[in-house]
Amino acid sequence: MEQRVDLLLDAGAIVAESPSWDAKNKLLYWVDIDGKKVHIYDPSKNEDKIINSNQYVGCIAPNKSGGAILAMHHGIYFLNFETEEFTFVCDPESDKPDNRFNDGKCDAYGRFWAGTMNLEEKDPLGALYRIDRDHSVTKMVDKVTVSNGIAWNPDNSIMYYIDTRTKSVFAFDYDLKAGSISNRRVAVKIPDGQGSPDGMTSDSEGMIWVAHWGGWRISRWDPRNGKLIEVINIPVEKVTSCVFGGDDLDELYITTASRGLNTDGLKKQPHAGGIFKYKTHVRGMPTYAYDEKK
Repeated sequence: MEQRVDLLLDAGAIVAESPSWDAKNKLLYWVDIDGKKVHIYDPSKNEDKIINSNQYVGCIAPNKSGGAILAMHHGIYFLNFETEEFTFVCDPESDKPDNRFNDGKCDAYGRFWAGTMNLEEKDPLGALYRIDRDHSVTKMVDKVTVSNGIAWNPDNSIMYYIDTRTKSVFAFDYDLKAGSISNRRVAVKIPDGQGSPDGMTSDSEGMIWVAHWGGWRISRWDPRNGKLIEVINIPVEKVTSCVFGGDDLDELYITTASRGLNTDGLKKQPHAGGIFKYKTHVRGMPTYAYDEKK
């Protein structure tokens, strides 16, 4: 079967990341971490609204009451799309100015999960946090080097999580009601020579889709046995994340990065930092929103 990966938006982002699909408004949210920008893309109009920030933006998720919740260099913020105002929520690592938040996602209960990493990306100085609906924060995993992709299986009994430097996707038993994780184990190991696992999403069949930083691909795996099912080749080396969107949640939106590319490199990868789309044969899991408890 012929693969068809379409360039959706030639954004030229430094590190496009954290694609999130707002099914209600049919919008794709994404961030440029190094560019310190939030993007709101409307596929029906091919329009991309940009909101500038004064700090790194690690990830974005819809906020049920409107706008979005963000994990940034210096903590968790709400963003009002109309006023473009950032409102500080909390910073569990205010004592670690050399750490920043990276990837994150909301669970089906409306909690926000987001992890940190040191700016040097060398030592396990980061952590994964759960931000509850009342804004309280709990550290869930520590000694993380580059906190990255998060996904859940269809019945929310398993949470998957990536610490990029381990080249592994970990699985945890998940209690949705309590928001607790247990029984950590390796679900998928990325073979040498295929880059490192970055962002991730899951589909309605319980499979996971992993972006490969330095691997020119998205890969689909069965996390129950660690077997590779499918490889989607992307014309960019640094593939950062993916999310299901569209009316039927069967369009995979893919983010990429241009970080580190010189003029020569950009000639070979002219669309690095762009957003791509791949029509899948399976329905994906939805993007959940933060459900603030007021």
